[in-house]
Amino acid sequence: MSNEQLQALVEQISQEFFGHPFTHRAYFNNRLKTTGGRYLLASHDIELNQKMLTEHGLETLIGTIKHELCHYHLHLTGRGYRHRDREFKALLAQVGGLRFAPASQKRAKYCYRCEKCQTVYQRQRRINLQKFVCGRCRGKLVFVEKNL
Repeated sequence: MSNEQLQALVEQISQEFFGHPFTHRAYFNNRLKTTGGRYLLASHDIELNQKMLTEHGLETLIGTIKHELCHYHLHLTGRGYRHRDREFKALLAQVGGLRFAPASQKRAKYCYRCEKCQTVYQRQRRINLQKFVCGRCRGKLVFVEKNL
């Protein structure tokens, strides 16, 4: 899905579920890693994580769009737009948006094993084998494999 198609989808959802037009920009931001989307207070734009579509499907993306549109419409009307506000929770339940984004499918990239107790450690980042030891027995760690 391109940014133009996303913009049209957000405008359609805004009109259909909220009854008000979406007059700002909506686009994918590839730098978002742990969040589904973001409403920018200063510019009123909406940034969305493309992984919501590629890893979790169109329904999850639509639920995330509804969530961000709740922030958008409540902020523009001067009502409670934060997650903790009662108006936000009520509007989110009314339109059927997602309260939380699903977790991304993270995979461990580096695998290490202790020479003494054979405990296996999986890490996202490389570790210095001269500096770190096993947390259970203080044995020496050895590099096993790199998963991609």
